Amino acid sequence: MRAKITYFITAAVLVFYFVLVGGRGLMLIRHGTLLTVTFGVAVLILPVIGVWFLWKNTQFARRANALAAELEAEGGLPVDDLLRTPSGRIDRDSADAVFTKRREETEDAPDDWRTWFRLAVAYQDARDTPRARKAMQRAIALRTSSPSGV
Repeated sequence: MRAKITYFITAAVLVFYFVLVGGRGLMLIRHGTLLTVTFGVAVLILPVIGVWFLWKNTQFARRANALAAELEAEGGLPVDDLLRTPSGRIDRDSADAVFTKRREETEDAPDDWRTWFRLAVAYQDARDTPRARKAMQRAIALRTSSPSGV
């Protein structure tokens, strides 16, 4: 829940920033000289890219959460029984052991979105965020292409 609140606050701050920057870009364009119009268009590109990026990330998070809810309803969410350091971080060796198991499961059933979802969680636990995101995108793609969930 805390992560969702943080995400929404960050998104709201970004939207506010995009509106401010967009207003400045429009103000530069309205000024009407070649230089200010050029800068105005350049300034407007930033909010457009930012809105697109925010939209794509929000879609990703929504879809990943939907998969998590579906997997939880099936009783298939991975259990978090990883060892932790005194500071609360996941123990690297513990995460690596679970990752090896999840990778083997995914190799055995490469067309099952559930194994890709669990692999994404294992990547995240192992602090490999780029691969976790790619694995989750694969899970989403597989689930989307297979409406029955099988």
